[in-house]
Amino acid sequence: MLHLPGRRRPEDPEDVVVGPLDLAARVDEALAVQALAFGLSDEEVGVRRHIVLRHLTSPGARALGATTPSGRLVGFVYGMPNDRTHWWSTVVEPYLRTAGHEDWLEDSFVITELHVHPGFQGRGIGRTLITALTEGTDLPRSLLSAIDTDSPARHLYRSLGYRDLARPVLFPSAPSAYAVMGAPLPLRRRG
Repeated sequence: MLHLPGRRRPEDPEDVVVGPLDLAARVDEALAVQALAFGLSDEEVGVRRHIVLRHLTSPGARALGATTPSGRLVGFVYGMPNDRTHWWSTVVEPYLRTAGHEDWLEDSFVITELHVHPGFQGRGIGRTLITALTEGTDLPRSLLSAIDTDSPARHLYRSLGYRDLARPVLFPSAPSAYAVMGAPLPLRRRG
């Protein structure tokens, strides 16, 4: 467990602890955080619930959560070793191939979701979640996809060593273009 006592804000003075998360048991809490952080509708949350529960049955799937002392879930991350037969991999593969980075689909740990409640962002929680999750794998690199805008999330990923491998990537029914990013493991630490 990692304790993050610093960077308190007056609206939520509680300390946050990052540790193992039974995501299947707390999927609705996690998706409530994602809905706030990512702006999801109730219908989108319902679809994602089934996806998350299915992902958690994949070999090597792991999750971490960020909780307050009262047990409130304020952030989560989960991921798994890439499987080229999974939907995400089949969508990004042609983009990575065109960009000359198809080899990244092998021996990679995919960050499937990383979200922090808006009231708790900017405290290093996302950084702690993603670095702790990837430290638990013996794979040499990590992949993720992020909306292809200059956002705090993309800044965080770049600071950890992720770089753009393919962009713009269009997912079916997604309103925005994405970037597929990759980083060698272990992720870069703050210097």
